[in-house]
Amino acid sequence: MSAKQAIARIAFGSRFDAVPWGQRIYVRPGERQARELGWRLLLRRSPIIPLERYAERVPLGPIEEFITCHLCGESRQQPLFSPTGAREDGTQPWTYRVVRCPSCGFLYRNPNVRPERLGDLYATGYSGFLTGDYAAGRRLRYRLTMDAFAPVFAGGRKRRLLDFGCGAGLFLEVAEELGFEAYGVDLSPDSVVQANARLSSAVAYHGSPEDVPEVAAGGFDVITLWSVLAHLPRPLDEFARLRRLLAPGGVLLVFTVNAGSLLLKAHGPAWSGFTKNHLMFYSARTMPALLRRTGFAGVAFTPFYGDALESGTARMPARMDERLRRTIAATDGGNMLRALAFADETAIGRWGAGLGVLRLP
Repeated sequence: MSAKQAIARIAFGSRFDAVPWGQRIYVRPGERQARELGWRLLLRRSPIIPLERYAERVPLGPIEEFITCHLCGESRQQPLFSPTGAREDGTQPWTYRVVRCPSCGFLYRNPNVRPERLGDLYATGYSGFLTGDYAAGRRLRYRLTMDAFAPVFAGGRKRRLLDFGCGAGLFLEVAEELGFEAYGVDLSPDSVVQANARLSSAVAYHGSPEDVPEVAAGGFDVITLWSVLAHLPRPLDEFARLRRLLAPGGVLLVFTVNAGSLLLKAHGPAWSGFTKNHLMFYSARTMPALLRRTGFAGVAFTPFYGDALESGTARMPARMDERLRRTIAATDGGNMLRALAFADETAIGRWGAGLGVLRLP
């Protein structure tokens, strides 16, 4: 038992032991309110400074650049966190700085990675990560999220699907099984090799969509981004391109870390969403701005209660289960963000029933 767990046991007793550790924050009395108060205090005491002064204080790495907020253009910076983690090869730990936009609340890494150097993060060894411990349970997570947006994935029926940032092809394999005409693109060359080795009808390509004629032709009914959005250094450019690739009535699925999560407010720089290659961090409050500016007609979010809870493997008392679900649905939506973006009104009419679509004028 860790020191944190021991303190929690003393404070709350053992009645929350059946709740997965990372989600107890949603059910223990008073803890959510305390974490929200702590977050407001952090924002109140964190200074807001001009970009020029921020750049004078912060070192710039060889593949980095200073940026302004991509969602609203604000140049002022509110520095919040410096996440740090160990490298797999045992060399010097990685670290970066996370700032908040004081105008729209968007969280992003600054300095950020220059777009032309993004491939440096995935040139070697990344496929080993994607097919190692990270891959465990991925098919379950795909199924749970597809169930949340069930009509879209009820059957492929030869509809065209693009998995943007397909990695080693784990979801493309699922898309094949569902009957989609599936394609994928990724910046990791060794991941693409592994993807094509496991696929039958689907095909993965190395590079950007515009580099691949079969993908650049567009006409996709579904585009998926599984844990990809946080890796994009130029999200407006990428999403405008993805919007053009969608067919009329098409939809785009996003699964990413949730910057509105109560766990971020609780753990700060140690939050699980601050990983080595993540660049930008969205919430249900900031993602609509990205979609609105890139031509989408609407978006729907579904709460993420956690893999164990949604799959039924978390053996919790019904009372605790209900309380956790109610709190997540009413507050932050969970530690991961699940969103379905609609290309146009036709897409909203076809796929948006029962999803509480937010229209984006």
